[in-house]
Amino acid sequence: MNTLPPTADYDPLYLQGIEKFNECDYYESHEIWEELWTEYRGPSRKFYQGLIQAAVALYHFGNGNIRGARKLHKSVHVYLETYSPTHLGLNIELFLGAFDKCLAEVAASTEDFPTLILDPELLPEIHLNPPAVTPIQSQVID
Repeated sequence: MNTLPPTADYDPLYLQGIEKFNECDYYESHEIWEELWTEYRGPSRKFYQGLIQAAVALYHFGNGNIRGARKLHKSVHVYLETYSPTHLGLNIELFLGAFDKCLAEVAASTEDFPTLILDPELLPEIHLNPPAVTPIQSQVID
């Protein structure tokens, strides 16, 4: 009888952050990814930083901090474009396209304190390909 260890395609904190991001809980997704980023020292470190900044940009936009959203909008590209076309299951080009569409008014605005409203129809989501595998608690093979 063999017991197989739990397996998953992606780091659980990465997936938890995605779940919160797709629920539009940008503050919490940023907190989760920041926990992952703080401990991580591998080649995906700047990728995680880009996701954190995307979440914070959307959080700022939703709270009326347009200047903060505009500043982070640019840095998200700097961090994520180097991982194009895909990284850790995320299609970078599709994500940045949706992110840009959502923040188009923010990027185009030159006012210091513009009044812009976040359009819920334009909120970007993260979908992984391949999709996440549900971790197996334990599997017994006879």
